[in-house]
Amino acid sequence: MCGIFGYIGKQNCAPQLVINGLKSLEYRGYDSWGIAIQENQSLIIEKQVGKVSDAKIEHSTTPAHCAIGHTRWATHGGVETRNAHPHYSSDKSIAVIHNGIIENYNELKSDLVEKGYAFVSDTDTEVVPHLLHYYMQTGLSFIDSFLATCKALHGRFALVAIHKDENIVVTARNGSPVIIGVGDNEWFIASDISAFLEHTTLVNYLDDGQACICDGKTAIYIDITTGAEQVKRNVTIAIQKETVEKGEYAHYMLKEIMEQKVSIARAANQPEEEIRTIAQAIRNAKGTFIVGCGTAGKACMAAEYFFSVIAEHHVNFAPASEFTLYHHFLTSESLLIVVSQSGETADVLEAMNVAKSKGAKVLAIVNVEGSTIHREADYTLLINAGPEKAVASTKALTGQLAVLLSIAYALCDYPRDRRLTHSLHDAKVLLHATASQIAEMLNPRYIEHIQSVAKKIAQKTDMYIIGKSWNFPMALESAIKIQEVSYIHAEGFAGGELKHGPLALIEEGTPCIALLGNDEVTNDTVNNVREIKARGAFTIAIAPTNNEIFDVWIKVPDAGNAQAIVNILPIQILSYFLAIERGTNPDMPRNLAKSVTVK
Repeated sequence: MCGIFGYIGKQNCAPQLVINGLKSLEYRGYDSWGIAIQENQSLIIEKQVGKVSDAKIEHSTTPAHCAIGHTRWATHGGVETRNAHPHYSSDKSIAVIHNGIIENYNELKSDLVEKGYAFVSDTDTEVVPHLLHYYMQTGLSFIDSFLATCKALHGRFALVAIHKDENIVVTARNGSPVIIGVGDNEWFIASDISAFLEHTTLVNYLDDGQACICDGKTAIYIDITTGAEQVKRNVTIAIQKETVEKGEYAHYMLKEIMEQKVSIARAANQPEEEIRTIAQAIRNAKGTFIVGCGTAGKACMAAEYFFSVIAEHHVNFAPASEFTLYHHFLTSESLLIVVSQSGETADVLEAMNVAKSKGAKVLAIVNVEGSTIHREADYTLLINAGPEKAVASTKALTGQLAVLLSIAYALCDYPRDRRLTHSLHDAKVLLHATASQIAEMLNPRYIEHIQSVAKKIAQKTDMYIIGKSWNFPMALESAIKIQEVSYIHAEGFAGGELKHGPLALIEEGTPCIALLGNDEVTNDTVNNVREIKARGAFTIAIAPTNNEIFDVWIKVPDAGNAQAIVNILPIQILSYFLAIERGTNPDMPRNLAKSVTVK
């Protein structure tokens, strides 16, 4: 969740190089930031609450070649300067930045207080520099003290540390991502490739239980437990700097919505042999579970319907954060499907660990190549959406839906009792047609129409969204989109559940959005709209055909079994313009982070 950046090498990094690295990580979501620069055998530390973009830091003209920086999303302790990273030892000889949660920090803190260490923050991170200092006082080197500190910590972490007298940067990971960028006599340490993309595309992914020591000329990788050196392979990444910039768009969210003209087709272009192998694994498994968090979780819910309606096959959905409670049902013949944009979602990784502990196989559907989930899964499909920097996921969701739909169709090629009528070929035809429909939808007139709808309802305090079949999870996803970028209270419901409570919430003029297709549940959903219309709701329909009971009609193409994909696009656009009308930043919603790497 937090953004990590470190540098050691030939460039002068004081302070602009570090600041630029942190600016590249702003999209992850944060509330405070800080940097530590090694200069003249001292550490210059600057910490502030607020945005890196507002940074005005004066610095001496002396070149500096070693520094670290951090953007913090608060977990332990409030949003205050003293809780911002870097944290440092009492003598300010050591500075540390950290992503994750140290689960045994209370015990470590109590022990350090007894040894005379004074704490100035409310964070779990502050135990790290004090513990490092303590080990050095016993005679250990900075590197050995760092390894000893890592072994003492429980929980998920990514750590980077520097010492005022040591021309090295040390880093380690256990469950939280760390990527090493390899330059020409310079090294970059970051939680995301975008932080150093303008400098190098040669990277190395730190594995769990590994540390890396960089001196600006070489990097040594060490097993934290044994202390043994390990050989790592550099990887060249194919991302171009231009793909992670906004370009002509005011916000990343709008750019990424518009990129769905091509990203859905990329998601559909999966290697057929891989899709068929996965379909066979699902058909042969004795119990298939599918998990994700947030928006990815709603894609998983939609997949339940895909597998049922298209392939007549049952899968079990659970939010990844709840999946550990399902371990009683797992065996070596089970299959777990995990879905994640970042490939670093902590609860998803925890679900994978539970499944693997029972000998189950894991299929991952991710967007970020080289991510932890990508590397640790038994099978992986990349959705190929390209970098997604807005916190609110758009193109990653539709890519996930496209891949899951393809798998459901491929299952039909492996029937158990009878020949099903669909095939993987049908999925490719459908999804490429859907991509063309979306390209036609995303025209200026269509977007202006949705913007006009946003203007009508932007000052409302409550909104409700309904749907049936795969439009039900899309109704839940619609509520997430509206909530996270506009801060309007929104809720999604299954249309048939209205009579069991939610109708009591409807008042005169309450905006209610209905998601419809041309399918077996269309008439039922239209009747649900009649029910809320009779209670005074302002009805907005996202549907292929109009009806006199709709106060506003946002037309979408008839996309058949891909209706969930086309129906969510107008919601994404509407959410964006609701944020604009209400003066909020759609790229960086308050209190939220792009990559949720803590439980």
